[in-house]
Amino acid sequence: MKNKTNFPSQEGEARPSRCPDNSAFKQQRLPAWKPQLNIVTVLSSFFLIGAFCLTVGVCLILSANSVREIQIDYSDKCSDCSKFRENSSNWNKECHCSINFTLKEDILGDVFMYYGLQNFYQNHRRYVISRSDAQLLGRNVNIQRSYCAPFTTYRNGTPMAPCGAIANSMFNDTIDLFYNRDSSVIQVPLLKTGNSWWTDKNVKFRNPESYNLSSAFAGTARPPYWQKPVYLLDEEDERNNGYINDDFIIWMRVSAFATFRNLYRRVRRIRHFADGLPAGNYTFRISYNFPVSKFKGRKHVILSTVVWSGGSNPFLGIAYLVSGTAATLAGFVITAIHLKLRKKKTYFQRQ
Repeated sequence: MKNKTNFPSQEGEARPSRCPDNSAFKQQRLPAWKPQLNIVTVLSSFFLIGAFCLTVGVCLILSANSVREIQIDYSDKCSDCSKFRENSSNWNKECHCSINFTLKEDILGDVFMYYGLQNFYQNHRRYVISRSDAQLLGRNVNIQRSYCAPFTTYRNGTPMAPCGAIANSMFNDTIDLFYNRDSSVIQVPLLKTGNSWWTDKNVKFRNPESYNLSSAFAGTARPPYWQKPVYLLDEEDERNNGYINDDFIIWMRVSAFATFRNLYRRVRRIRHFADGLPAGNYTFRISYNFPVSKFKGRKHVILSTVVWSGGSNPFLGIAYLVSGTAATLAGFVITAIHLKLRKKKTYFQRQ
């Protein structure tokens, strides 16, 4: 039998070496800091971390408590409109309701208006992925290959713009605020732009390119639950229309919890409202379009200010307090164990 073993050739060819280069990095000879932990450094670290977290937590909670906020649940107060919306044949008819409230003190500074939903789950996987990011970038794509089903096309083959369950369920109540001053009624000026993130408005959402917006969406149809097509979301401002509409962009950012709030408007600080909202009587006039009774939900409208730490949300402050308390308690426990062991060691040494 022939020996098939491969021997090096007569020219003395050597196999390439697999050893790493003789450098400080590849041979792990770089200088490194190896701290020598002792009881002083360990206890100092725990107590310093605890003090820092407790201080930050107290500051965050005090800041959150300084936020002025008023929240009104209009689910029951607009019950007639809720029953009206349960009949699907009334989809193209309007229903309005009014809610009166009183501000006992001035709300100074920037005032933000939110709408809140309760028991509306946006964290279901099928719901979260039911969108086409390529379509929202203004590209001409085949949405049949996206995750938008069953909200992709109508029976006649007309594609929906935008497609998907998230867009189809967009919050579409219209909320106006009026100030009842003496015998006159003044509509509070509200800003509907500048509420979304810059990256959303300029990177993640773009309209199809065309000489006008209606032609850009030619050949498409609105989602089934919408009352008007996407290119009519804001007829007054072309820069806030179509896929780059602020209300639409904010709704497409789904929430992780069943109870959430989304920014809706900002009070424009002019004339009577230059310093904020003065004390007095106000009225919310709501065009009721978003039904919530089928999933036992609730709807709120919130007026709130913001501070350096954000809105009225004490969660972060509580988290810092819990972390600081845990670190401080751990420091005391380690101190007690160390003193006990040191006392025992001293006792045995004397023996």
